[in-house]
Amino acid sequence: MLQKLIAGNWKMNGSLAANQALLTGILAGLAERAPACQVAVAVPAPYLAQVQQLVAGSAIALGAQDVSQHAQGAFTGEVSAGMLGDFGVRYVLVGHSERRQYHGETDAVVAAKAQAALAAGMTPIVCVGETLQEREAGATDAVVQRQLAVVIAAVGADVARLVVAYEPVWAIGTGKTASPEQAQAVHAALRTQLRAANAQCASVPLLYGGSMNAANAQQLLAQPDIDGGLIGGAALKPADFLQIIAAAA
Repeated sequence: MLQKLIAGNWKMNGSLAANQALLTGILAGLAERAPACQVAVAVPAPYLAQVQQLVAGSAIALGAQDVSQHAQGAFTGEVSAGMLGDFGVRYVLVGHSERRQYHGETDAVVAAKAQAALAAGMTPIVCVGETLQEREAGATDAVVQRQLAVVIAAVGADVARLVVAYEPVWAIGTGKTASPEQAQAVHAALRTQLRAANAQCASVPLLYGGSMNAANAQQLLAQPDIDGGLIGGAALKPADFLQIIAAAA
């Protein structure tokens, strides 16, 4: 059985003071009860240095929310994988639905970003997911498998180094959550797709990323193909985030 991964995505939230208070609370809870899963936080780029120092020597791995597909050059506002590496970043989100929706990121761009992260020794958390319209049209499997297929083709044998997060767009920040059975069905399909691409992909963690919270985490994490969670709002509340971590045990 894979060790579960609970990754908090802070999105565009935080301040120096708020970050310190949040992590102080989380670290205190982890000191009382060592996590039985892997834990990470994906923070806004301006706070990478601060969070690197705050989590040093702890069970929390540092993550970034995005990475450029380019190594360097005239790309104002972009952050390269090499730059993230300077801060000890271990995980980086690629293809989050908000990047796809608000910044026009295509499947090809997401795949290129995954390649850049892998080349720098980081683990990309590749996000896939369907809109409500696509789900109601019965296109969920086709959409998420198309999104993942482009990444698989781009990274080749390195596919076994990925983490994949299924995040139904209709359940992100809406308070709606896929039922455990709905989430499991999509995760099982993604698992089959990964195994077909590479036999070693049985060990690729599959996270659920659609409004997982302290109340529903245990049921979702009990599903056979859900290996963890990509947590949004609940990751900003120490008690809730700790409860989800405990549920992953």
